[in-house]
Amino acid sequence: MYVSVSPHIRWRKTTKMIMFAVIIALLPAFAGSIYFFGLKSLYLTLIACTSAQFSEWLCLWVRRKKFVFDGSAILTGILLAFNLPPKSPWWLSAVGSAFAIIIAKQLFGGLGFNILNPALAGRAFLMASWPLIMTKEWMTPLRPAGSTMSGLPQMQISPKYTQIITSATPLKVLKLHSNIPAIAKNLNSWHTIKALFIGNVGGSLGETSALLLLIGGLFLIFTKIIDWRIPLGYIGTVFGLTGILYLTGVTKATPLFHILSGGLFLGAFFMATDYVTSPVTKKGRWLFAIGCGIITVIIRLWGGYPEGVCYSILLMNCVTPLLERSTRPRRFGT
Repeated sequence: MYVSVSPHIRWRKTTKMIMFAVIIALLPAFAGSIYFFGLKSLYLTLIACTSAQFSEWLCLWVRRKKFVFDGSAILTGILLAFNLPPKSPWWLSAVGSAFAIIIAKQLFGGLGFNILNPALAGRAFLMASWPLIMTKEWMTPLRPAGSTMSGLPQMQISPKYTQIITSATPLKVLKLHSNIPAIAKNLNSWHTIKALFIGNVGGSLGETSALLLLIGGLFLIFTKIIDWRIPLGYIGTVFGLTGILYLTGVTKATPLFHILSGGLFLGAFFMATDYVTSPVTKKGRWLFAIGCGIITVIIRLWGGYPEGVCYSILLMNCVTPLLERSTRPRRFGT
């Protein structure tokens, strides 16, 4: 029998079990990143995990706290690596993971006290510090016959625009060259949508395959590790909003292109659902997800970057305390 203060809710799953469940859910996408980008993906991920785990141990040693291996630092390292371009130098992975653990996590008090998602904070730091490296062209070594590395069919594009397509991510093509009718048509083609779903496109290491990320995300939902409201609300908001903007001519890409492109699936299933930085109330989670979706679309269509998932989640992390207070259920008897 347990005697304790409220809340009187207990769960058999420990922090370590939850962290490793998420790591297991990321394995399909991790295997896909090795298949699409080669052993460089394994190399960068191992460096990121090692740097994250060492940084956690170092911070706890300096703070004279007991070191407990719970898997959270390993998970942060994997997610940070998944947000890196395939051609990143090894030190970028190490520095990003160290920043994520030391600055975004441990300086706030450690696990459970950070206000921002550590992996996304590390990515934002790298983007601000080394923008040329973080935004240089992402290209996959895998190229099936009849297609370019971004997944767009080369035979349907004028040779004048071939280099545009083969050297940029789909979202960057949309951002810079969607006014070209031939390219806009190819962005919405079935070949492109299929490539985006499978993952044979340019992008960061772990974000390209919507299929593999969906498999891992559904595993987390069915095992009740994450709540379905945030992924559904996030992806649904992007789909609905871009659908309206596509019909009105604001964007040249279909809503299906928008939800399968970039890091939306990675962010919706594995980052926006972070226990510490997302609301605990059901209404709060819906509002959090909708806010992430709106900000993502705004940055993609009108912002300076072609992708907005990272900054949308970080901005909504800051709003989480307000959402929890405003959606807090009434007490019994009041």
